[in-house]
Amino acid sequence: MQRRTLAGIVFVLVILGVGIGGHVYLAHALAIEPGWPAPLRGALLALFGVGLATLLVQIFARRRLGALSAALSWAAYVWLGFAFLLLTTTAGTGAALWLLGAAFAEPPDPERLAQGRAFVVGGLATALAGVGLRQGLALPRVRRVEIALARWPRALDGFRIAQLSDVHIGPLLDRRFAAAVTRIVNDLAPDLVAVTGDLVDGSVRRVGAEVEPFGALRARHGVWFVTGNHDFYSGADAWAAHMEQLGWRTLRNARVVIGEGDARFELAGVDDTHGAMIDPGAGEDVARALGGRDASLPVVLLAHDPATFARASQHGVDLQLSGHTHGGQIWPFRWAVRITVPWIAGLYRVGASAIYVSCGTGFWGPPMRLGAPAEITEITLRALLTPTPPSD
Repeated sequence: MQRRTLAGIVFVLVILGVGIGGHVYLAHALAIEPGWPAPLRGALLALFGVGLATLLVQIFARRRLGALSAALSWAAYVWLGFAFLLLTTTAGTGAALWLLGAAFAEPPDPERLAQGRAFVVGGLATALAGVGLRQGLALPRVRRVEIALARWPRALDGFRIAQLSDVHIGPLLDRRFAAAVTRIVNDLAPDLVAVTGDLVDGSVRRVGAEVEPFGALRARHGVWFVTGNHDFYSGADAWAAHMEQLGWRTLRNARVVIGEGDARFELAGVDDTHGAMIDPGAGEDVARALGGRDASLPVVLLAHDPATFARASQHGVDLQLSGHTHGGQIWPFRWAVRITVPWIAGLYRVGASAIYVSCGTGFWGPPMRLGAPAEITEITLRALLTPTPPSD
């Protein structure tokens, strides 16, 4: 309990520090430094103040607002995305001006330079936000990926897995999105559906009705689910039980055999790496999920966080399916994600093990995507066929 309390306090302090610091930086660079006339400067300062207040109310008081909470969430998260783009473009133009400073024979008027910079930043951030909203609110595309595995059975060559990840049903995405995703997946008629965490943002009591369309997902070998960090924030035990009532099966540091005879493989799944921070008895346990398995069978591991691959590859996992990163969701955040994990999006290999990281099916926070489109991944597994030696 003390660990959870401390983590919560640190989280709140980080959120306040980043949020307040970022808005103060924007207010100074775009409202004060340019020396705008008082009415315009006041309007810009009010904009940043209201934006910050909206974010803080969303984080700390949204649940008390009843019917207004949905409208507040949309306003806060759109502003969050716009503010992020303002920050990156303001920082980028500031760095460019610093590098170009030596090229000026005579330094330009600071206020005029700041005004020009503010116009460029405002226009560029607004354009990027428009593109990001359009991409973020579009239905996820179907991304088709073929992965050849050395130990994959010939009898299962062409086996298709539909992967969903980071759906984030909650304040912004509701049952209409869930129904649309279900239709797309069912049209693919996959052999198996894998949901690699972060299904929801909210408790079963608040969001349970919004995920009901997922009960219509169909696959010959079932729908399999592993927890993500947001599922733990929302009550992982309750959500695992709720989704099993809808026909899903949950793998929590466990594995099962899929198929029969020569057309078999093991499907394993682990809890999210951050689960132990919320529930000391939970969290990722790769050794438990894979220990004592049939070494003659290939294993596909479902793990929300791609960081699990560092441990799973040492256990001889043939393929890991993950999400969590969103591919960065809004460029250039991808490069910040890369600091924590080297596997951001797409297919990677380490020795005989492979990992595919989805960019995610929904979005978290801002309803925007730039450079990392949402996806429903159709993964076709291929056997590496050894050529038959020529006969004499």
